[in-house]
Amino acid sequence: MLKKLFLNNNVILGLVFVNAVVIILQESGFESSKILSFLDQFITILFVIECIIKISTYGFPKYISDGWNKLDFILTIISLPSLLTIIFPEVSNLSVVLTLRILRVFKFFRVIKFFPNIDKLARGVKLAFRDSAPVFAGFIVMIIIFALLSCSLFKIYCPEYFADPISSIYTTFKLFTVEGWYEIPETVAETLGGGIAGSIVKFYFSFLLIVGGIFGLSIVNSVFVDSMVADNNDELEEKINSLNKKIDELSQLVKELKDNKKE
Repeated sequence: MLKKLFLNNNVILGLVFVNAVVIILQESGFESSKILSFLDQFITILFVIECIIKISTYGFPKYISDGWNKLDFILTIISLPSLLTIIFPEVSNLSVVLTLRILRVFKFFRVIKFFPNIDKLARGVKLAFRDSAPVFAGFIVMIIIFALLSCSLFKIYCPEYFADPISSIYTTFKLFTVEGWYEIPETVAETLGGGIAGSIVKFYFSFLLIVGGIFGLSIVNSVFVDSMVADNNDELEEKINSLNKKIDELSQLVKELKDNKKE
């Protein structure tokens, strides 16, 4: 009975949602509630029992070979620090333990495995990352190049945005994502005193916005989305090819029947 209970995905999903409610209440100002703390620790223990039962049922190699079981196992291990207060109540107020207990929020991720068609979606995301990696790498290189150029040009005049390569990369990334696309150029232009220099600065940042924010980011997004749906297209093409093959076989059979009838 216990084994059936913990192998039932609906039961585990219910535990995940209950645990989510408990954590939300704890983070909303009820962290001192003993009932909520007990429920959080009790559900963590149930997750540990779930892992033990599944490992004993399937064997560890088969259990860990499944990607979702790997996720469950890792999230269970991550949430274990919250159980330290049961064994060692005196350490419950230590900053290290309190920090480790924050990791319990990662148990939320367990709900991902219950999403409809999640396996298909995961395959699509994996394929998208694989196919878009070169384009994404090129986009990163472009950000770094323009960031270093901007750092060399404006670090003296506008150190709050371009003081060093790291801050310049962050500012350039903001520009490419159309965040602060007009505040930053206007700030730099005002620092330079406006005039021709200010106009050149605005033209420069407008060029960055067009190249990186409009074209660059759009290309990355389009490649990623196209790669995600490519798996669906492959499945559709396979079905069409299978249907065409059956139609050809049926046509051949009809032809043979007609030939036999003439004979």
